[in-house]
Amino acid sequence: MAKGIRDWSDGEVSATVRSYFDMLLLEVSGRAYVKSDFRRALIPLLNNRSESAVEYKFRNISAVIMQLGLRPLRGYKPALNYQKSLFSEVERRLASTPHIVELMVFEAGHAPAANQGNTLNATSAAIPKTIHMKSARRAKITTAFPDYAAIEAQNRALGLAGELAVLDLEYQRLCNAGKVYLARRIDHVSASRGDGDGFDISSFEVNGKEKLIEVKTTRSRAETPFFITSNELHVSVTRADSYYLYRVFNFGNDSAWFSLQGSLEQTCQLQPNSFTAVPYKS
Repeated sequence: MAKGIRDWSDGEVSATVRSYFDMLLLEVSGRAYVKSDFRRALIPLLNNRSESAVEYKFRNISAVIMQLGLRPLRGYKPALNYQKSLFSEVERRLASTPHIVELMVFEAGHAPAANQGNTLNATSAAIPKTIHMKSARRAKITTAFPDYAAIEAQNRALGLAGELAVLDLEYQRLCNAGKVYLARRIDHVSASRGDGDGFDISSFEVNGKEKLIEVKTTRSRAETPFFITSNELHVSVTRADSYYLYRVFNFGNDSAWFSLQGSLEQTCQLQPNSFTAVPYKS
């Protein structure tokens, strides 16, 4: 919390978290809501807080939820500069509303319905600002929650849907550039040869140079972490001049994307996640 800015009282924190979770329940249930309605309803319950202050507090809540391994509201970009009591209140609220967590898990494990927001705009989104989610934790986590990103990583239907969206994106890009003959040579490698190549799609630059694309898809925000294999990392390093990672996010809900070109060692913060263990007797 910045110096000179008064902390929010426990009552204010509780009311704000409750308002956020009311929106979150609607969103993960697939129901529409209007953010401004919730913001205006909340302000009278607070101690002379501005609408911008409420917006920033909602962003703080998004950061906490992502730190706990779950997915936040799509409309509030995570902001890490929050008071410690907020972390505890969000964790408590999540633990007391298991139905919301269950809906998130269901969402992460299932692909969105076909033809519902799965088409990608030709223009890429901005690469999100780096957020050190794990190192920025302000309080000790006392409750274990499902890992949204890990569940999505095992969701083959979602992964395939994202790859098909990128295939269409690449095909249209080359056709619009007058390179139909190249568009017809695009190969959905993960479908034609399997996952062993370290990338999902073999496409082309407009000059004919090969373009290797790995696709990572999430139904959550652009800042959501994703998993890469040692093989994907290796290929990105050894073939950095032609390697691209396409990050597809908000999939099924105003789907968007951005790309990272080159070695993943240079374009991503890599954090150890697991180890392969072989038992032995000394």
